[in-house]
Amino acid sequence: MSLRIAVCTSQEPFETGGTEVLSETLVDQLRQRGHQVELVRLPLAWVPRAEVTRSYLAWRLINLRSTSGDGKPIDRVIATKFPSYVVEHPYKITWLIHQFRQIYDLYGTAYSDFSADPADTQLRETIMRVDSTTLAESRHLFSISANVGQRLKHFNGLDSEVLYPPPPLDGQFYQNSAGDYILSVSRLNLLKRVDHLVRAMAQVKTPARCVIVGRGPDLPQLQQLARKLGVESRIEFRGFVPNDELLRLYAGALAAYYAPLDEDYGFATLEAMKAGKSVLTTTDSGGVLEFTRDRSTGLLSPPNDAAALARNIDELYEDRALAERMGAAGAELVQGITWDATIRRLLEV
Repeated sequence: MSLRIAVCTSQEPFETGGTEVLSETLVDQLRQRGHQVELVRLPLAWVPRAEVTRSYLAWRLINLRSTSGDGKPIDRVIATKFPSYVVEHPYKITWLIHQFRQIYDLYGTAYSDFSADPADTQLRETIMRVDSTTLAESRHLFSISANVGQRLKHFNGLDSEVLYPPPPLDGQFYQNSAGDYILSVSRLNLLKRVDHLVRAMAQVKTPARCVIVGRGPDLPQLQQLARKLGVESRIEFRGFVPNDELLRLYAGALAAYYAPLDEDYGFATLEAMKAGKSVLTTTDSGGVLEFTRDRSTGLLSPPNDAAALARNIDELYEDRALAERMGAAGAELVQGITWDATIRRLLEV
């Protein structure tokens, strides 16, 4: 049966990352299966502070029960990133990518713009209360990882079902033998901690090199750090690359590096494993650890321990068979995460 579905998400203007890619891929996958689908995207801002409440209010005010032109009902709404789940609909399904982390788990840290200031505290309490109420309205509540689900339970007291999204290029990854470079694919910002990899490269003893894919505000600092540490000749900053080049880079890598701080999920982990590559990460990387198991599908090191990461890189360089065994184990682990299974579960609730 063909359904009329609205996929809802929010976006900071001119910012594109995994959240935006996931929403667009979900729309495409639903359309491929014969459904009539519209992506409903509203801008998100929190500077100045009052803007975040406006973003919440905007979602509550829009009518997604039917289309204006023909009056036909919209059968289902699938809400994803905050605060799209504030929207009202009798058949609202939430597939939670993440909430406003700056007022949840990152609150009071260097990664948040919000502090213990009374105004910030009041705003935080308001958002948490609204989230708890509107998320509970969902016909069914999914989260994209156990990590996201655990935060939801901790802060809002709500249970959710984990439904892992496949990477956007699922079905196109292929495997080649382990090469001589570590591949990093992510936005270049503070939370992704690509600087940890750059620092580790200064302590790597083998000829291993590094390819960094992605754009973001930290690029100039990372390039400067590489020059300061004398490793600029071993690190290649590729910026944005087209899909065919990304697939080739994954296929030829020795391993992938992905060690963000308490990541929600992280497509890079799944992408690497779909390409048969082991993953280098840290013990505080959140959702990455749901797939990266030490000495099984990858190698873990303590956070901010560049020497330990360097040793792991050297070990894989010197033992390609280990890298390939762990890569094969990762590929087997994630082989069941497909769009067919994901769409079927989303629509059967």
